[in-house]
Amino acid sequence: QVSLMESGGGSVQTGGSLRLSCVASGLPASKLCMSWYRQVPGKEREWVATVNNDGWAGYSNSAKGRFTISKDNTNNALYLQMSSLNADDTAMYVCSAGPNCYSVPYWGRGTQVTVSS
Repeated sequence: QVSLMESGGGSVQTGGSLRLSCVASGLPASKLCMSWYRQVPGKEREWVATVNNDGWAGYSNSAKGRFTISKDNTNNALYLQMSSLNADDTAMYVCSAGPNCYSVPYWGRGTQVTVSS
């Protein structure tokens, strides 16, 4: 069983930055494909970014150029460095993981990011 615990969310002004963390336990991060999603009440969950077992990283169009996903296998952690934040980035950010990028059985509870002007 894998558990995921996110942290690092908070309130920030437009144009600001935040770094989200997700610590995995139960399986080494080196064996996991890990992703960030975000959820706004009343809207569908939106994929943000993924880093696979080989270190390949992919981003949604909204995240590309502003967010950086990284995985720290030593600390079993996933990060999302976010910059140039705007109100559209306000959401609950949730970490997910799986043995590959096509199977995502593990989800965290999320960390709230609020961007205000």
